[in-house]
Amino acid sequence: MSQGRFLTGPTMGHVVRMTATGAFGITFVFLVDAANLLWISQLGQPQLVAAIGFAYAIQFFSVSSGVGLMIAATALVSRRIGEGDRTAARRQGGAAIAISCVIQGAVAAIVVALRHDLVALAGATGDTAALSARYLLLTVPSLVPMAIALSASGILRAEGLGAKSMYVTLISGAVLMVLDPIFILYWGLGLDGAALGLVLFRFCLMGLALFFAACQHDLIARPDWSGVAETFRRYMVIGLPAVATQMATPAGNYFLTIVMAPFGDDAVAAWAVVGRLTVLSFGGIFALSGAIGGIFGQNLGAGQYDRLRSTYRDALIFCAIYTLVTWAVLLAVTPLVIDAFALTGQGAEVLRAFTLVGAGAFIFLGGMFVSSAAFNNLGRPGRSTLLGWIKDGVLSWPIAALLAAGFGATGVIYGQAAAGAVVGTLAAVWGWRYVAQLGPDTAIVPPQARPWPNADRYRRR
Repeated sequence: MSQGRFLTGPTMGHVVRMTATGAFGITFVFLVDAANLLWISQLGQPQLVAAIGFAYAIQFFSVSSGVGLMIAATALVSRRIGEGDRTAARRQGGAAIAISCVIQGAVAAIVVALRHDLVALAGATGDTAALSARYLLLTVPSLVPMAIALSASGILRAEGLGAKSMYVTLISGAVLMVLDPIFILYWGLGLDGAALGLVLFRFCLMGLALFFAACQHDLIARPDWSGVAETFRRYMVIGLPAVATQMATPAGNYFLTIVMAPFGDDAVAAWAVVGRLTVLSFGGIFALSGAIGGIFGQNLGAGQYDRLRSTYRDALIFCAIYTLVTWAVLLAVTPLVIDAFALTGQGAEVLRAFTLVGAGAFIFLGGMFVSSAAFNNLGRPGRSTLLGWIKDGVLSWPIAALLAAGFGATGVIYGQAAAGAVVGTLAAVWGWRYVAQLGPDTAIVPPQARPWPNADRYRRR
């Protein structure tokens, strides 16, 4: 039985390698996403950019639920790999994908049915609201193939195949980079072209992720009813809190979009640019939770508690260095970004507030991503949920609304940064105290369920 890749070697090396590959992939995807927004902005219609901004705030919920389900798949599979039970890893991987498809299908149906109400609640009106609802109608059903892609990519990371997971996003993103200007500008499809490109991108993600995980590395067994039923409880013990945690960020973004909306389409358009710039610039931080989850999971399964602590420490160091470098780059390119997206007035001020103040908050906020990975993969996912909702559901909205009353649209950026700094610091300390006390006698793994029926069927299925 082959040993897990994360059970030996310097933990900092694993953190850097997995985060770098994850960050490179996710950053490229968000670079393509930013380019998508740039192509739309070239049409000279601010309401189109604003429409995508409103749709993004809503669709962020749906995508985040898929990320939460991916975290659960990574945690389950990496533990089994650390224990040396690859048969269980394969069957739980297949079952996790099946469960995520059903859940994301239900989420997509709800969003499509309520799309007009959701964009209106976000503050969109008139043509902007109609365009945003149409964009959601065209793109939200593709959440199902994206759920498959996310879970399969998480399984690749659970095995330590960070590069293969990166290839999934790089190749798919390259396809979208080529198609977007053709659909949006050359064919003149505008917003519909942007939606079509996103749908094709998600199907490409699914095909590549399944090829690498299931066909090339045999990490996924074909799911059946008995397998899904057996995995469901343990999957949802991690998955429900992980989804709830991931939903906190889009909820906070949605609430802040509501605060930003009264300042007009220019401010909302800038807010959409800030959203893309955030994930593009801090892809390494956002990738960290999923990237190091497999490291935590494998070492937990193997009972190597000292490596859990060194992984946590090294991840915090990585976050601090990454943020300082990125912050400096953002400050330098601020004028170029403002010109590229034709931001003026309040829109330009919102962008400047982010690069000057908002970006710096990630020095503290990185601690929240590290602690989230630890809690989700080491048996306390509810703590991650609590921290996420304190930041995005309790603090961000009222602080942003208060500061917006005094500073205008830039107050939204200041409020978001303040909430992130406070909760990020709390999360880093709480997570470290938890990881530091883990040992052989710590009850953090749910009791094993009954032996898997007909397990031999899954060994090369």
